[in-house]
Amino acid sequence: MAKLNKIFQSIALILFFSTGLAAQEPKLTTVVATVNGTELTLAHVLDIKRQLPDQYKNLEDSVLFNGIIEQLVQQQLLASSIETPPSWLPTAMENQERNLLSTTVIEAVRADALSEAALQSAYDAKFPAGAGEEEYQAAHILLETEDKARELLKLLDEGADFATLAQEHSTGPSGPRGGDLGWFGKGQMVPPFENAVLNMEPGNYAGPVQTQFGYHLILLRDRRVMAPPSLEEVRGELEVELQNAAVEAHLRSLMDGADVTLSSDGIDPSVLSTLDQ
Repeated sequence: MAKLNKIFQSIALILFFSTGLAAQEPKLTTVVATVNGTELTLAHVLDIKRQLPDQYKNLEDSVLFNGIIEQLVQQQLLASSIETPPSWLPTAMENQERNLLSTTVIEAVRADALSEAALQSAYDAKFPAGAGEEEYQAAHILLETEDKARELLKLLDEGADFATLAQEHSTGPSGPRGGDLGWFGKGQMVPPFENAVLNMEPGNYAGPVQTQFGYHLILLRDRRVMAPPSLEEVRGELEVELQNAAVEAHLRSLMDGADVTLSSDGIDPSVLSTLDQ
């Protein structure tokens, strides 16, 4: 019986200590390593993780956890090996704190700027109903001289086939396919060419139109209005625009309420190269 009592006592002690250990949940102040008396905590680990690029954050927790601790230990060893800290260290720490705090504000403003309602409103403003981009289908005959262009223009007026003339006379790369340029939108052609097309009706030809490439005879085959992109197609673009606008507005409001005095007018910018800390 005495032997059984000792066994039960031992089991009770094991359960007591096990329960105590299990109750010690990790906290930010939990020490993960001690380097020459300096304690490194889970808070230090999490801060390093927060600053890592996304590709590292996707690593398995065990790999990332051990890797960060190893980095912290090495950094502490290197940092503590400096006998006299550099004179610029306090300034650098001020800049680092300023950068971290401003980044935190920017991230919060950017996050608050996004909502489905805001995105829909931005989309409607940028792509109002029926306001799709216009496209044009055209062909051209490119010639070196205005005289040659007018000679072919006369043949067109007499009923000559545009594609045939392009195949026989055009100096441009589209000549073999009858001068066909396919569909294009505004801004894709040089200004004189585009201006001529904008003022034409489908089925008509015009010219000569001079550009840096030579003289063009242009046939407008068709024009159409393209449907605007869907919200999903431009979601990323609109999100960036909304976030940038929100940050700019927040900065303007801070500037309007701030007392800012610039004292740099009399300072020669060459101090960046001549002055050292």
